[in-house]
Amino acid sequence: MNLTPHFTLDELTASESAERNGWDNTPNDAELENLKRLADMLEQVKVVLGGKPIMVNSAFRSKKVNDAVGSKDTSQHRIGCAADIRVPGMTPDEVVRKVIASGIGYDQIIREFDRWTHISVPNSVDISPRRQALIIDKAGTRQFA
Repeated sequence: MNLTPHFTLDELTASESAERNGWDNTPNDAELENLKRLADMLEQVKVVLGGKPIMVNSAFRSKKVNDAVGSKDTSQHRIGCAADIRVPGMTPDEVVRKVIASGIGYDQIIREFDRWTHISVPNSVDISPRRQALIIDKAGTRQFA
């Protein structure tokens, strides 16, 4: 099922942990609506990045999947509001800088371990985006500078 021209439900719910263990990683109706908003924002990111492919490492995670990867229950992945992405030919730092400069209404953008970029929409349509930019790595969590 296409959520947008370039992003599918399968792509945003794919999980090696779920597949390997036979776990269900199907979003409920509210989570599906969040995934649609997330896919819409990823389309905007794609435009900002000049049409480059966006590879989704992880987006929606059921509780079992989220627990299996060691993430917190408060993760925006749990409700379909976040994606971890890679963009071939660009570093996570370059992706973060382009998105920040674009004015896209992201909630959070995080350069994680200099390997991927976490990007999210607000948890609800009635919440304004925080536009919070962070770095997470072995040194901890800090503001993106």
